[in-house]
Amino acid sequence: MKKTRFFQTLIAMTVAVSAALAGCSQAPAPEAGTNANTSGQTAAPGTGKAGGTLVIARLSDANNLDPHFLTQINSAAIIHHKVYEGLVRMDKESKYVGSLASEWKQVDDVTWEFKLRTGITFHDGTPFNAEAVQKTIARVQDPAVGSNRANLFEAIKEVKVVDDNTVQFILNYPYAPLLSVLASAEGGILSPKAIEQYGKDLTKHPTGTGPYKFESWTPGQEVVLVKNDNYWGDKPKLDKVVFKTVPEDTTRLAMVETGEAQVAEQLPVTEVDRVKNSANMTLGRYASFSSEHIGINNKKKPFDDVRVRQAIALAIDKPTIIQGVYNDVGTVAHSSISPTMVGYSANVKDLGYDIEKAKKLLADAGYANGFKATVYLNDNKARVNVAEVLQQQLKQINVDLEVKVLEFGAYIDAASKGETDLFISGWGNATGDADYNQYNLFHTKSHGAPGNHSFYSNPEVDKLIEEGRKEKDEEKRKQIYEKAQQLEMDEVAVVPYRFAENLAAIEKGVEGVWISPAGHIEIDEITLP
Repeated sequence: MKKTRFFQTLIAMTVAVSAALAGCSQAPAPEAGTNANTSGQTAAPGTGKAGGTLVIARLSDANNLDPHFLTQINSAAIIHHKVYEGLVRMDKESKYVGSLASEWKQVDDVTWEFKLRTGITFHDGTPFNAEAVQKTIARVQDPAVGSNRANLFEAIKEVKVVDDNTVQFILNYPYAPLLSVLASAEGGILSPKAIEQYGKDLTKHPTGTGPYKFESWTPGQEVVLVKNDNYWGDKPKLDKVVFKTVPEDTTRLAMVETGEAQVAEQLPVTEVDRVKNSANMTLGRYASFSSEHIGINNKKKPFDDVRVRQAIALAIDKPTIIQGVYNDVGTVAHSSISPTMVGYSANVKDLGYDIEKAKKLLADAGYANGFKATVYLNDNKARVNVAEVLQQQLKQINVDLEVKVLEFGAYIDAASKGETDLFISGWGNATGDADYNQYNLFHTKSHGAPGNHSFYSNPEVDKLIEEGRKEKDEEKRKQIYEKAQQLEMDEVAVVPYRFAENLAAIEKGVEGVWISPAGHIEIDEITLP
């Protein structure tokens, strides 16, 4: 069969799968007259009334509300900039601005000094000061605590309290991504009293300085936040925010159409037309730092042979997946670092698409007749569709693929423990900096829960990632990450296939909705009709 005809056949098959599962639709072009970050819904401040309850319907529940144990965007989005705040934050232009710190300076290559805002208290009444910053970083670094985010903070040698309102970060080495880490959800400052009182149970008692206070978490159902009347900054516009877990895509949309919810997140591409044609909803379409990939467990046979991984990569037809499954929402990925991020390079190349070469590599590896394998994924409709297409594509090289769909928490657990063969996943960068992707996805120290679910390990890549952390010169950093990415692509640590977008359905009349490139819904400016 000629390649063109094969593309047409596979596209038709994919669209049929999408239609059967969710009702197929064609993706729209970006709306005219909107900025680069949004389409169909701007991030301008709302002009509606203050107060009321915002209900956000989302695909999956949080699995942890402790900044030092975050493993997924769903959790971070609930607490980041709402319950917890960092010393700095990233604004809508992806620039670093002050948050709990009013100003900062780099004293020398390994010393950063932050001036803290005064008169701020945590939700439990504890004063915010330099000691709170020191105790927060000490907690995430403490081996006894066992934080899976500790690797983000390993460059920090000491947090020095200069006075109540001045703190210095003394580094082990020059660390270019420091501000990006402090601005991430993991960089949220915790109440020292709550640290002492709750220990690892802090996930059930989030206690920060943010505009909203934690009220309740009913696992599998909802998380409720209420406004902080004593907030130090601009007063919260909403009285209450409810994050409802609603796994069924059509139910989430129905809730927005009927006014039961004001926002439905993680909108499937198959439902874009439904939203655009609705009299009661508008489409929010936002730029993203995230990429999606097909992971391969580098430690498991036969995938411990690079030729087998390369054969898998060569048999994956990415453009057809983007067109057939995602209706051209997002673009084909050639690396794990998206074009919106610091460290992206257009020079990084993937292996391409070549069935005959893939067959030869399998034969050279001793698998001329193929083998059986299992691909794991969570119950995300688009990824289920990707798995169906992947099954068909890998049949061409005699790989018999079983699809195993798990609830999100169970999937993360299996991937973290290395129980998967192949898996379909993504990485939502929290900082906009390449280090967050590179260290968590590919460094040997990040095997398992921190994010390296492929259990990929290459000493040269480890060294490049570490060099990238230390390099201050922007162009040199880019070259370092370019080299690391090319090695990752050549050795098929993972198979990135899509640079994503963030989509949401929004009730008409609700204004000020914005989803950051990190994938967090930001509620500061939201007003209700």
